[in-house]
Amino acid sequence: MTFTKQWPAQAFTVRDGADSQRTIITKGRDRWALEALMQAGPKGCTPIDHPGPRWSAYVHKLRGAGVDIETIHEQHDGPFPGRHARYVLRSSVSLGRAGCH
Repeated sequence: MTFTKQWPAQAFTVRDGADSQRTIITKGRDRWALEALMQAGPKGCTPIDHPGPRWSAYVHKLRGAGVDIETIHEQHDGPFPGRHARYVLRSSVSLGRAGCH
């Protein structure tokens, strides 16, 4: 199964506050990243604990679609010390279109 067939286009409802609601449709790695962020909750995701080749690109596309995602920069140790990003979903996102069952 190809990744596109595994992660086909899917509608999501994005809410920011009580009055702001919209539907976005995402697929492939962008959908994978959004669902990972939804599952991670307030702890968020890093490329270290959720390996993906282009996290920054997925987040950029999702932000362009109106999804509020915070980037937190963290230090890490190990054989290649440095900094990495932790992405935290700040919008309320649910699967499907609002009002549809």
